[in-house]
Amino acid sequence: MRAGVAYDCDVLVVGGGIVGLSTAYAITRAVPGTRVTVLEKEPGPARHQTGRNSGVIHSGVYYRPGSLKARYAVRGAAEMVKFCAEYDIPHAVTGKLIVATERDELPRLHALVQRGRENGIPVRELGASQIAEYEPEVRGLAAIHVGTTGVCDFVGVARQLAEASGAEIRYGAQVVRVDRRAGLGVAVLTGAGDVVRGRVLVNCAGLYCDEVARMTGDEPGMRIVPFRGEYYELARPELVRGLVYPVPDPAFPFLGVHLTRGIDGGVHVGPNAVPALAREGYGWGTLRVRELGATVSWPGAWRMAREHWRYGAGELRRSVSKRAFAGAVRRLLPAVVEGDLVPAVAGVRAQAVLRDGTLVDDFLIREGERAVHVLNAPSPAATASLPIGREVARRALGVLGSV
Repeated sequence: MRAGVAYDCDVLVVGGGIVGLSTAYAITRAVPGTRVTVLEKEPGPARHQTGRNSGVIHSGVYYRPGSLKARYAVRGAAEMVKFCAEYDIPHAVTGKLIVATERDELPRLHALVQRGRENGIPVRELGASQIAEYEPEVRGLAAIHVGTTGVCDFVGVARQLAEASGAEIRYGAQVVRVDRRAGLGVAVLTGAGDVVRGRVLVNCAGLYCDEVARMTGDEPGMRIVPFRGEYYELARPELVRGLVYPVPDPAFPFLGVHLTRGIDGGVHVGPNAVPALAREGYGWGTLRVRELGATVSWPGAWRMAREHWRYGAGELRRSVSKRAFAGAVRRLLPAVVEGDLVPAVAGVRAQAVLRDGTLVDDFLIREGERAVHVLNAPSPAATASLPIGREVARRALGVLGSV
Protein backbone atom coordinates (compact mmCIF):
# COMPACT_ATOMS: atom_id res chain seq x y z
CA MET A 1 0.00 0.00 0.00
CA ARG A 2 1.11 3.57 -0.57
CA ALA A 3 2.92 5.11 2.39
CA GLY A 4 1.27 7.97 4.23
CA VAL A 5 -2.34 6.88 3.72
CA ALA A 6 -4.32 7.02 6.97
CA TYR A 7 -6.87 4.22 7.31
CA ASP A 8 -9.77 4.37 9.72
CA CYS A 9 -9.90 0.58 9.81
CA ASP A 10 -8.52 -2.56 8.24
CA VAL A 11 -11.92 -3.98 7.20
CA LEU A 12 -14.91 -1.80 6.42
CA VAL A 13 -18.22 -3.70 6.57
CA VAL A 14 -21.27 -2.19 4.88
CA GLY A 15 -24.48 -3.41 6.51
CA GLY A 16 -25.47 -3.88 10.13
CA GLY A 17 -27.76 -6.86 9.70
CA ILE A 18 -26.99 -10.23 11.22
CA VAL A 19 -24.61 -11.29 8.41
CA GLY A 20 -22.57 -8.08 8.51
CA LEU A 21 -22.32 -8.16 12.31
CA SER A 22 -21.46 -11.86 12.31
CA THR A 23 -18.69 -11.11 9.82
CA ALA A 24 -17.28 -8.38 12.07
CA TYR A 25 -17.49 -10.77 15.04
CA ALA A 26 -15.71 -13.54 13.12
CA ILE A 27 -12.90 -11.25 11.93
CA THR A 28 -12.05 -9.96 15.39
CA ARG A 29 -12.24 -13.49 16.82
CA ALA A 30 -10.00 -14.93 14.10
CA VAL A 31 -7.37 -12.18 14.15
CA PRO A 32 -7.56 -10.12 17.35
CA GLY A 33 -6.41 -6.57 16.83
CA THR A 34 -7.89 -6.28 13.35
CA ARG A 35 -9.68 -2.95 13.17
CA VAL A 36 -13.23 -3.35 11.90
CA THR A 37 -15.79 -0.62 11.24
CA VAL A 38 -19.43 -1.39 10.39
CA LEU A 39 -21.52 1.20 8.53
CA GLU A 40 -25.29 0.85 8.97
CA LYS A 41 -27.70 3.40 7.49
CA GLU A 42 -30.40 2.81 10.12
CA PRO A 43 -30.25 4.11 13.72
CA GLY A 44 -29.81 0.57 15.06
CA PRO A 45 -28.97 -2.98 13.97
CA ALA A 46 -31.16 -5.56 12.23
CA ARG A 47 -33.91 -3.20 11.05
CA HIS A 48 -34.71 -5.02 7.80
CA GLN A 49 -34.42 -8.71 6.83
CA THR A 50 -32.96 -9.80 10.17
CA GLY A 51 -35.68 -8.16 12.23
CA ARG A 52 -38.66 -8.82 9.96
CA ASN A 53 -39.08 -12.57 9.75
CA SER A 54 -40.59 -15.48 11.67
CA GLY A 55 -37.57 -15.90 13.94
CA VAL A 56 -37.13 -19.55 12.94
CA ILE A 57 -33.90 -21.45 13.51
CA HIS A 58 -34.06 -23.65 10.40
CA SER A 59 -32.86 -27.25 10.54
CA GLY A 60 -31.60 -27.51 6.95
CA VAL A 61 -34.08 -30.20 5.88
CA TYR A 62 -35.07 -28.40 2.65
CA TYR A 63 -31.67 -27.76 1.14
CA ARG A 64 -29.77 -29.66 -1.52
CA PRO A 65 -27.11 -31.87 0.10
CA GLY A 66 -23.66 -30.35 -0.34
CA SER A 67 -24.99 -26.83 -0.98
CA LEU A 68 -23.80 -23.92 1.13
CA LYS A 69 -27.36 -23.61 2.44
CA ALA A 70 -27.41 -27.19 3.67
CA ARG A 71 -23.96 -27.11 5.26
CA TYR A 72 -24.38 -23.73 6.89
CA ALA A 73 -27.94 -24.34 8.11
CA VAL A 74 -27.17 -27.65 9.82
CA ARG A 75 -24.04 -26.28 11.43
CA GLY A 76 -25.53 -22.86 12.06
CA ALA A 77 -28.67 -24.15 13.81
CA ALA A 78 -26.60 -25.93 16.45
CA GLU A 79 -24.28 -22.94 16.84
CA MET A 80 -27.19 -20.50 17.09
CA VAL A 81 -28.79 -22.45 19.92
CA LYS A 82 -25.45 -22.54 21.74
CA PHE A 83 -24.86 -18.81 21.16
CA CYS A 84 -28.32 -17.92 22.46
CA ALA A 85 -27.81 -20.09 25.54
CA GLU A 86 -24.37 -18.58 26.21
CA TYR A 87 -25.65 -15.00 26.09
CA ASP A 88 -29.11 -15.65 27.59
CA ILE A 89 -30.93 -14.67 24.39
CA PRO A 90 -34.56 -15.93 24.26
CA HIS A 91 -34.80 -19.13 22.22
CA ALA A 92 -36.47 -22.54 22.15
CA VAL A 93 -35.95 -25.78 20.21
CA THR A 94 -39.54 -26.64 19.36
CA GLY A 95 -39.38 -28.97 16.36
CA LYS A 96 -41.75 -28.52 13.44
CA LEU A 97 -44.21 -30.37 11.27
CA ILE A 98 -44.16 -30.34 7.48
CA VAL A 99 -47.63 -31.43 6.41
CA ALA A 100 -48.89 -32.80 3.08
CA THR A 101 -52.54 -31.91 2.48
CA GLU A 102 -52.82 -33.12 -1.14
CA ARG A 103 -51.86 -36.48 -2.68
CA ASP A 104 -49.54 -34.89 -5.22
CA GLU A 105 -47.48 -33.53 -2.29
CA LEU A 106 -46.72 -37.00 -0.88
CA PRO A 107 -43.76 -37.74 -3.20
CA ARG A 108 -42.26 -34.33 -2.37
CA LEU A 109 -42.74 -35.03 1.35
CA HIS A 110 -40.93 -38.35 0.98
CA ALA A 111 -38.13 -36.58 -0.92
CA LEU A 112 -37.74 -34.22 2.05
CA VAL A 113 -37.31 -37.25 4.33
CA GLN A 114 -34.48 -38.49 2.14
CA ARG A 115 -32.94 -35.03 1.87
CA GLY A 116 -33.08 -34.55 5.63
CA ARG A 117 -31.35 -37.84 6.25
CA GLU A 118 -28.65 -37.02 3.69
CA ASN A 119 -28.07 -33.77 5.56
CA GLY A 120 -27.78 -35.62 8.87
CA ILE A 121 -31.07 -34.32 10.28
CA PRO A 122 -33.32 -36.60 12.39
CA VAL A 123 -36.74 -36.83 10.75
CA ARG A 124 -39.81 -38.78 11.90
CA GLU A 125 -42.46 -39.80 9.39
CA LEU A 126 -46.08 -39.50 10.52
CA GLY A 127 -49.36 -40.86 9.22
CA ALA A 128 -52.53 -38.77 9.23
CA SER A 129 -53.63 -39.96 12.68
CA GLN A 130 -50.20 -39.26 14.22
CA ILE A 131 -50.20 -35.55 13.34
CA ALA A 132 -52.45 -34.87 16.35
CA GLU A 133 -49.67 -36.04 18.70
CA TYR A 134 -47.91 -32.76 17.91
CA GLU A 135 -50.69 -30.51 16.63
CA PRO A 136 -54.25 -31.53 17.55
CA GLU A 137 -55.88 -28.89 15.29
CA VAL A 138 -53.78 -29.59 12.19
CA ARG A 139 -55.05 -31.90 9.45
CA GLY A 140 -53.15 -33.62 6.65
CA LEU A 141 -52.59 -36.86 4.75
CA ALA A 142 -49.09 -37.32 6.16
CA ALA A 143 -46.35 -35.29 7.78
CA ILE A 144 -42.78 -35.32 8.97
CA HIS A 145 -41.50 -34.03 12.28
CA VAL A 146 -38.12 -32.28 12.31
CA GLY A 147 -36.88 -32.08 15.88
CA THR A 148 -33.97 -29.66 15.49
CA THR A 149 -36.01 -26.64 14.32
CA GLY A 150 -36.43 -23.80 16.81
CA VAL A 151 -37.12 -20.11 17.28
CA CYS A 152 -35.11 -17.24 18.72
CA ASP A 153 -34.75 -13.46 18.93
CA PHE A 154 -32.51 -12.70 15.94
CA VAL A 155 -32.48 -8.99 16.74
CA GLY A 156 -31.09 -9.87 20.15
CA VAL A 157 -28.47 -12.06 18.47
CA ALA A 158 -27.47 -9.18 16.18
CA ARG A 159 -27.11 -6.79 19.12
CA GLN A 160 -24.94 -9.30 20.97
CA LEU A 161 -22.74 -9.87 17.91
CA ALA A 162 -22.23 -6.12 17.61
CA GLU A 163 -21.22 -5.83 21.26
CA ALA A 164 -19.02 -8.93 21.36
CA SER A 165 -17.19 -8.10 18.12
CA GLY A 166 -15.48 -5.03 19.54
CA ALA A 167 -15.94 -3.41 16.12
CA GLU A 168 -16.76 0.27 15.72
CA ILE A 169 -20.43 0.40 14.72
CA ARG A 170 -21.55 3.61 13.02
CA TYR A 171 -25.32 3.92 12.80
CA GLY A 172 -27.02 6.48 10.56
CA ALA A 173 -24.16 6.03 8.08
CA GLN A 174 -25.65 5.46 4.63
CA VAL A 175 -23.15 4.70 1.88
CA VAL A 176 -23.60 7.09 -1.05
CA ARG A 177 -20.28 6.65 -2.87
CA VAL A 178 -17.34 4.26 -2.90
CA ASP A 179 -13.90 5.21 -4.22
CA ARG A 180 -11.46 2.36 -4.81
CA ARG A 181 -8.07 3.34 -6.18
CA ALA A 182 -4.86 1.40 -6.64
CA GLY A 183 -2.70 1.69 -3.56
CA LEU A 184 -5.26 3.76 -1.66
CA GLY A 185 -7.62 1.14 -0.27
CA VAL A 186 -11.34 1.84 -0.26
CA ALA A 187 -12.91 5.18 0.73
CA VAL A 188 -16.62 5.41 1.48
CA LEU A 189 -18.62 8.64 1.54
CA THR A 190 -21.67 8.57 3.82
CA GLY A 191 -24.86 10.57 3.56
CA ALA A 192 -23.70 12.70 6.49
CA GLY A 193 -20.61 13.76 4.51
CA ASP A 194 -18.11 11.61 6.43
CA VAL A 195 -15.35 9.77 4.59
CA VAL A 196 -14.33 6.39 6.04
CA ARG A 197 -11.21 4.67 4.69
CA GLY A 198 -10.44 0.98 4.95
CA ARG A 199 -7.99 -1.43 3.41
CA VAL A 200 -10.73 -3.91 2.44
CA LEU A 201 -14.49 -3.49 1.98
CA VAL A 202 -17.03 -6.20 2.85
CA ASN A 203 -20.44 -5.68 1.27
CA CYS A 204 -23.24 -7.11 3.43
CA ALA A 205 -25.79 -4.53 2.33
CA GLY A 206 -28.66 -6.98 1.84
CA LEU A 207 -31.40 -5.27 -0.15
CA TYR A 208 -28.79 -2.90 -1.65
CA CYS A 209 -25.87 -5.30 -2.07
CA ASP A 210 -25.90 -5.16 -5.89
CA GLU A 211 -25.88 -1.34 -5.82
CA VAL A 212 -22.96 -1.26 -3.38
CA ALA A 213 -21.07 -3.74 -5.58
CA ARG A 214 -21.54 -1.46 -8.59
CA MET A 215 -20.48 1.59 -6.53
CA THR A 216 -17.29 -0.31 -5.78
CA GLY A 217 -16.72 -0.85 -9.49
CA ASP A 218 -17.58 -4.57 -9.56
CA GLU A 219 -20.35 -5.88 -11.81
CA PRO A 220 -22.29 -8.42 -9.71
CA GLY A 221 -23.96 -10.19 -12.65
CA MET A 222 -27.31 -10.19 -10.81
CA ARG A 223 -29.90 -7.79 -9.50
CA ILE A 224 -31.84 -7.75 -6.27
CA VAL A 225 -35.56 -8.17 -6.92
CA PRO A 226 -37.42 -7.43 -3.66
CA PHE A 227 -40.28 -9.69 -2.58
CA ARG A 228 -42.53 -8.61 0.25
CA GLY A 229 -43.61 -11.25 2.74
CA GLU A 230 -46.91 -10.34 4.41
CA TYR A 231 -47.75 -11.75 7.84
CA TYR A 232 -50.73 -12.05 10.14
CA GLU A 233 -50.87 -12.85 13.85
CA LEU A 234 -53.22 -15.61 14.96
CA ALA A 235 -55.86 -14.19 17.34
CA ARG A 236 -56.31 -17.69 18.82
CA PRO A 237 -52.70 -18.80 19.36
CA GLU A 238 -53.89 -21.83 21.34
CA LEU A 239 -54.73 -23.46 18.00
CA VAL A 240 -51.01 -24.02 17.31
CA ARG A 241 -48.45 -25.54 19.66
CA GLY A 242 -45.29 -25.07 17.62
CA LEU A 243 -44.30 -24.71 13.96
CA VAL A 244 -46.39 -26.02 11.05
CA TYR A 245 -45.30 -25.80 7.40
CA PRO A 246 -46.75 -26.94 4.07
CA VAL A 247 -44.74 -29.03 1.64
CA PRO A 248 -42.80 -26.45 -0.42
CA ASP A 249 -42.89 -26.14 -4.18
CA PRO A 250 -39.34 -27.01 -5.35
CA ALA A 251 -39.72 -24.73 -8.38
CA PHE A 252 -39.88 -21.61 -6.22
CA PRO A 253 -37.48 -20.60 -3.41
CA PHE A 254 -40.21 -19.74 -0.89
CA LEU A 255 -41.67 -22.04 1.76
CA GLY A 256 -45.32 -21.05 1.50
CA VAL A 257 -47.73 -19.83 4.20
CA HIS A 258 -46.81 -21.43 7.53
CA LEU A 259 -47.56 -21.06 11.24
CA THR A 260 -44.86 -20.20 13.75
CA ARG A 261 -45.23 -19.93 17.51
CA GLY A 262 -42.59 -17.37 18.44
CA ILE A 263 -40.62 -16.83 21.61
CA ASP A 264 -43.27 -14.36 22.80
CA GLY A 265 -46.01 -17.00 22.62
CA GLY A 266 -47.75 -15.40 19.66
CA VAL A 267 -48.29 -17.27 16.39
CA HIS A 268 -47.10 -15.75 13.10
CA VAL A 269 -49.03 -16.76 9.99
CA GLY A 270 -47.33 -16.31 6.62
CA PRO A 271 -45.60 -15.05 4.70
CA ASN A 272 -46.78 -14.93 1.16
CA ALA A 273 -44.36 -13.55 -1.44
CA VAL A 274 -45.33 -10.65 -3.71
CA PRO A 275 -43.15 -8.24 -5.72
CA ALA A 276 -42.38 -5.11 -3.70
CA LEU A 277 -42.52 -1.68 -5.34
CA ALA A 278 -39.37 -0.59 -3.50
CA ARG A 279 -36.44 -2.31 -1.84
CA GLU A 280 -37.95 -1.36 1.48
CA GLY A 281 -41.50 -1.67 0.18
CA TYR A 282 -43.23 -3.02 3.28
CA GLY A 283 -46.67 -2.13 1.93
CA TRP A 284 -48.40 -1.47 -1.39
CA GLY A 285 -48.32 2.25 -0.56
CA THR A 286 -44.52 2.43 -0.71
CA LEU A 287 -43.31 3.14 -4.24
CA ARG A 288 -39.82 4.31 -5.21
CA VAL A 289 -39.77 4.97 -8.93
CA ARG A 290 -35.99 4.65 -9.35
CA GLU A 291 -35.84 1.32 -7.56
CA LEU A 292 -38.89 -0.07 -9.34
CA GLY A 293 -37.41 1.10 -12.65
CA ALA A 294 -34.16 -0.74 -11.90
CA THR A 295 -36.15 -3.92 -11.26
CA VAL A 296 -38.31 -3.80 -14.38
CA SER A 297 -35.36 -2.86 -16.60
CA TRP A 298 -33.48 -6.01 -15.58
CA PRO A 299 -34.10 -8.72 -18.25
CA GLY A 300 -34.06 -11.44 -15.61
CA ALA A 301 -37.09 -9.94 -13.86
CA TRP A 302 -39.26 -10.37 -16.98
CA ARG A 303 -37.98 -13.88 -17.64
CA MET A 304 -38.66 -14.82 -14.04
CA ALA A 305 -42.19 -13.37 -14.28
CA ARG A 306 -42.95 -15.35 -17.46
CA GLU A 307 -41.83 -18.60 -15.87
CA HIS A 308 -43.54 -18.18 -12.49
CA TRP A 309 -46.62 -16.08 -13.32
CA ARG A 310 -49.11 -18.73 -12.17
CA TYR A 311 -47.47 -19.02 -8.77
CA GLY A 312 -47.19 -15.24 -8.56
CA ALA A 313 -50.87 -14.74 -9.38
CA GLY A 314 -51.83 -16.91 -6.42
CA GLU A 315 -49.55 -14.93 -4.13
CA LEU A 316 -50.99 -11.63 -5.33
CA ARG A 317 -54.52 -12.91 -4.75
CA ARG A 318 -53.66 -13.78 -1.15
CA SER A 319 -52.10 -10.35 -0.74
CA VAL A 320 -55.24 -8.45 -1.68
CA SER A 321 -57.79 -10.92 -0.29
CA LYS A 322 -57.83 -11.88 3.37
CA ARG A 323 -60.37 -14.56 2.49
CA ALA A 324 -57.92 -16.15 0.06
CA PHE A 325 -55.13 -15.96 2.65
CA ALA A 326 -57.36 -17.62 5.25
CA GLY A 327 -58.21 -20.32 2.71
CA ALA A 328 -54.51 -21.13 2.32
CA VAL A 329 -54.14 -21.37 6.10
CA ARG A 330 -57.20 -23.64 6.41
CA ARG A 331 -55.47 -26.26 4.29
CA LEU A 332 -53.31 -26.87 7.36
CA LEU A 333 -55.51 -25.53 10.15
CA PRO A 334 -59.22 -26.01 9.30
CA ALA A 335 -60.47 -24.18 12.41
CA VAL A 336 -59.12 -20.80 11.23
CA VAL A 337 -61.59 -18.12 10.13
CA GLU A 338 -60.86 -14.70 8.65
CA GLY A 339 -61.41 -13.00 11.98
CA ASP A 340 -58.54 -15.00 13.48
CA LEU A 341 -56.02 -13.20 11.25
CA VAL A 342 -54.69 -9.90 12.59
CA PRO A 343 -52.34 -7.91 10.27
CA ALA A 344 -48.71 -7.92 11.41
CA VAL A 345 -45.41 -6.36 10.32
CA ALA A 346 -44.28 -7.34 6.81
CA GLY A 347 -40.77 -8.16 5.64
CA VAL A 348 -38.92 -7.86 2.33
CA ARG A 349 -36.65 -10.57 0.96
CA ALA A 350 -33.62 -9.55 -1.11
CA GLN A 351 -33.81 -12.12 -3.89
CA ALA A 352 -30.91 -12.25 -6.34
CA VAL A 353 -32.03 -12.83 -9.93
CA LEU A 354 -29.63 -13.59 -12.79
CA ARG A 355 -29.94 -12.09 -16.28
CA ASP A 356 -31.54 -15.30 -17.60
CA GLY A 357 -34.29 -15.14 -14.96
CA THR A 358 -32.83 -17.72 -12.59
CA LEU A 359 -33.67 -17.07 -8.96
CA VAL A 360 -30.41 -17.70 -7.12
CA ASP A 361 -31.22 -20.41 -4.59
CA ASP A 362 -27.95 -20.60 -2.65
CA PHE A 363 -25.66 -18.16 -0.90
CA LEU A 364 -23.65 -16.13 -3.39
CA ILE A 365 -20.35 -14.60 -2.25
CA ARG A 366 -17.93 -13.03 -4.72
CA GLU A 367 -14.60 -11.30 -4.39
CA GLY A 368 -13.35 -8.22 -6.18
CA GLU A 369 -10.25 -6.12 -5.85
CA ARG A 370 -9.99 -5.29 -2.13
CA ALA A 371 -13.65 -6.26 -1.74
CA VAL A 372 -15.87 -9.18 -0.76
CA HIS A 373 -19.54 -9.04 -1.79
CA VAL A 374 -22.35 -11.07 -0.20
CA LEU A 375 -24.82 -10.99 -3.11
CA ASN A 376 -27.44 -13.50 -2.02
CA ALA A 377 -28.14 -14.38 1.59
CA PRO A 378 -31.67 -15.82 1.62
CA SER A 379 -33.29 -17.84 4.36
CA PRO A 380 -31.69 -19.56 6.29
CA ALA A 381 -29.17 -16.70 6.47
CA ALA A 382 -30.12 -15.70 10.02
CA THR A 383 -29.92 -19.32 11.20
CA ALA A 384 -26.60 -19.80 9.42
CA SER A 385 -25.16 -16.37 10.22
CA LEU A 386 -22.30 -17.63 12.40
CA PRO A 387 -20.77 -19.99 9.79
CA ILE A 388 -21.55 -17.52 6.99
CA GLY A 389 -19.76 -14.80 8.96
CA ARG A 390 -16.70 -17.03 9.33
CA GLU A 391 -16.64 -17.75 5.59
CA VAL A 392 -16.93 -14.07 4.65
CA ALA A 393 -14.32 -13.22 7.31
CA ARG A 394 -11.94 -15.84 5.90
CA ARG A 395 -12.22 -14.30 2.46
CA ALA A 396 -11.87 -10.74 3.77
CA LEU A 397 -8.78 -11.62 5.78
CA GLY A 398 -7.33 -13.35 2.71
CA VAL A 399 -7.85 -10.21 0.67
CA LEU A 400 -6.42 -8.10 3.51
CA GLY A 401 -3.31 -10.26 3.62
CA SER A 402 -2.70 -9.73 -0.09
CA VAL A 403 -2.87 -5.91 -0.14
